[in-house]
Amino acid sequence: MTGQPGQAHRVFITGASSGIGAALAHEYAARGAVLGLVARRRELLAELAAALPGAGRHRIYPLDVCDHAALAQAAADFLQAHGGADIVIASAGISHGTLTERPQDLPVFEAVFATNVGATVATFAPFIAAMKTQAGPCRLVGIGSVAGIRGMRGAGAYCASKAAVHSYCESLRLELHDSNIRVVTIAPGYIATPMTRNNRFPMPFLMSAERFAAQAAAAIARGDSYRVLPWQMGLVARLLRLLPNALFDAVFSRAPTKQRKEEA
Repeated sequence: MTGQPGQAHRVFITGASSGIGAALAHEYAARGAVLGLVARRRELLAELAAALPGAGRHRIYPLDVCDHAALAQAAADFLQAHGGADIVIASAGISHGTLTERPQDLPVFEAVFATNVGATVATFAPFIAAMKTQAGPCRLVGIGSVAGIRGMRGAGAYCASKAAVHSYCESLRLELHDSNIRVVTIAPGYIATPMTRNNRFPMPFLMSAERFAAQAAAAIARGDSYRVLPWQMGLVARLLRLLPNALFDAVFSRAPTKQRKEEA
């Protein structure tokens, strides 16, 4: 996949200051891309941009992805500065353990959905019209999760939000089927990032963020509609889909829960 002839990829990434987003920024910068980097923390964004190859080419946008007006303004600035966008990756995401019986967790549910689902829509929306006018292939990339395959105890907000990302991206893929835009869903398993650092349960097939970014970039270039990384977790995901509810409940009803926000 390339942009216009002789032009480097133009890549816009949310959640870029750490974890998967930062790893993707390093991967694409190493490939010669020009980047638009979005995250809340200005200092971390500036440090990241300065450390990337071609540092002077990249633009940073310190904002909260739940501020949809600011996100649209950043998209407009990136499109104007670079004449288009080839890849847009909605990588911003948060994760907290939640229990529906705890009233104090309702705002946490709302925040998780706003960041993981609403901001994914708001990230893609400002780019679609411009991408349709471009001559080359384009990609909209949603970052889901293996956690979106089946609900897990104490992780209702995160699991449901990532299932919603999967379904939303599938709907968008159908909407854009006859265009030059491919919608790619990447479902990470356990990736070594700050988000997974405090998990209180085993994390099989734990993958480095750098290795994840390289394999994700390859899947994005191919235009894969859906890809689980690492591949071993793809097999686990297929098995989880096939488990009858009674067996699934018996196995996972006593699994350790994710740390809740008030426990952090």
